[in-house]
Amino acid sequence: MYCAACCRFQLADATTNVKQRASTGGAPEGFGGREGSLIVRDGHPEELDEVSLLIREAYIEYQHSIPSEHWKFYLEDITDVGSRLGVSELIVAELNKQLVGTVTLYLEASPALREDWPEGWAGVRILAVRPAYRGRGIGRALMEECIRRSRRRNIETIGLHTGPAMTIARKMYEDMGFVRAPEYDFQPAPEITVMAYRLDL
Repeated sequence: MYCAACCRFQLADATTNVKQRASTGGAPEGFGGREGSLIVRDGHPEELDEVSLLIREAYIEYQHSIPSEHWKFYLEDITDVGSRLGVSELIVAELNKQLVGTVTLYLEASPALREDWPEGWAGVRILAVRPAYRGRGIGRALMEECIRRSRRRNIETIGLHTGPAMTIARKMYEDMGFVRAPEYDFQPAPEITVMAYRLDL
């Protein structure tokens, strides 16, 4: 697993162009504020339970947008952090010694991700930020780290799936340069469409 020095930067709204910034291979820029240093790093084994609770807290608002018979399975899947460790990188955001966000990065999206991306793509799943810390650039910082790690591996495309109810996340992805890739949409149930996006690096 890729492991480098923690990326430290100050919180801000981070409105600079991510694709241009990531192309340099450097850490995210453009953060400045008074709330302390945000650290984006690999998650530690002893943090798995806390990460699972963070994901649950971040996603519970979508419970009523997913049919109840599918919600239980979905929640169990996204909070089963430990099962993904062998095939992915668990990235977390820490602020003032508290975990405030997480994302899972698959640097080899096929076949480990089990989502139908072309071979050689990276895949991003389960971006989550604690509700109390949203709007501070944390989700963007986590996505920038995924882009940076993908570039280090000479990966040319990142894919992700999201849902119609996740409007704020979709806007952020689009602002970062992700575009719709409807050919990779899928329907786990007739009433559920999972929307695909891609970013060419």
